[in-house]
Amino acid sequence: MLHFLTFSPEISRLSATAARPAALRKLPADSLAQALLHAASAVAGVIAGRSLADLPLAPPGALPATRASAQELVYGALRRFGEGDAVLAALLDRPLDKPDIRALLLCALHRLAVRPEASHTVVDQAVEAAGHLAGGKLRGLVNAVLRNYLRQRDALHAASLGDEAEYRHPRWWLHRLRRAYPDAWQAIVAAGNQLPPMSLRVNRRRVARAEYLQQLAVAGIAGSALGESAIRLAEPQAVDALPGFAEGLVSVQDAGAQRAAPLLDAADGMRVLDACAAPGGKTAHLLELAALDLTALELDARRTRRITENLDRLGLVAKVCVADCRRVRDWWDGRPFDRILADVPCTASGVVRRHPDSKWLRREDDIARFARMQREILTALWPTLAAGGKLLYATCSVFPEENREQLAAFLASVPQASLLAEEQLLPQGDHDGFYYALLQKTC
Repeated sequence: MLHFLTFSPEISRLSATAARPAALRKLPADSLAQALLHAASAVAGVIAGRSLADLPLAPPGALPATRASAQELVYGALRRFGEGDAVLAALLDRPLDKPDIRALLLCALHRLAVRPEASHTVVDQAVEAAGHLAGGKLRGLVNAVLRNYLRQRDALHAASLGDEAEYRHPRWWLHRLRRAYPDAWQAIVAAGNQLPPMSLRVNRRRVARAEYLQQLAVAGIAGSALGESAIRLAEPQAVDALPGFAEGLVSVQDAGAQRAAPLLDAADGMRVLDACAAPGGKTAHLLELAALDLTALELDARRTRRITENLDRLGLVAKVCVADCRRVRDWWDGRPFDRILADVPCTASGVVRRHPDSKWLRREDDIARFARMQREILTALWPTLAAGGKLLYATCSVFPEENREQLAAFLASVPQASLLAEEQLLPQGDHDGFYYALLQKTC
């Protein structure tokens, strides 16, 4: 039987008296409390509806170790959000009206789950962090919630808290996965809850993969060959630790994402369009494989700068433009492209382990909204493709409405489009989830 913690006046009095220090202590820069404080700020931002991409995980002056700890707390708490929020709800008799305290508790519950041997330290540091939130008035509440969790942890996790808690995905998301993949949905969900692998793409213009594997071994970094140009690292590494990263020998790119450039089959001298190019990984991969006249488009000016930065580091050249690929008259000179990569905006449902905030920020009607945008992009780009040319439609989604159903509708309405190849990669140990459809214009 579960004994729920009552969020009551007694708790408030506890936090206002015995649990509150006479003077607020400054948190050490390298403390877990400091990392929890930074992490809680980011998680509270996601709860409020903001993307992690727009939120700092730590202030600019934070120590590298503290920043790394805050990042682990943020991503871990968001991967566990469905479970953590259900557990937290069971420990309170009414919802918290303090988003920062709720976020702090979610981060602390995650740390208690992965570091049970450090329970005393985690609780102590979470209480210290709480002293810097809500005027320090809820330190006692944080202390009581976490200690009560430790007392009844096994019973809480044995209880049925619902699908969102068990599978750590939104209910509507689970429903769609069950319908689309009746035999694989549990594996997809499990993969989405795991830490993602770190894979590298070797710049074959600069170094052979076998040679770079030797450089990694000398640096004490274990890795193994994967696919055509990829290396999967045994453990994630800071890019500064990778031999030759600054010199452009390698890039960080998921092995599944590395399927795009070879599938497009571009050869030297071809005129190529990367229509939704940021952050530039697939653009760079295309240029590493062939000498191309390549145009890279991106709607967001800030993200466009990342394309340029990546190309500069790798010593590659492309025409990079800020433009909406659907507004063809704004950017096209009338000369057809031999190859087009349409890596279209999508729900990103295949990469949620890298972006755990997205599954909680997305709404079910976003699927239809993205599907409309994807169709607009396909319709706009098709006239710019040369006769006999190839277009690769790509998403990082596993929802059929954005993938095979999207392509089936397009093929049914465009007689001169033929399907050469189709791949639905589901997320698993070696790669994230991606969809690819290679089309050819027959006339």
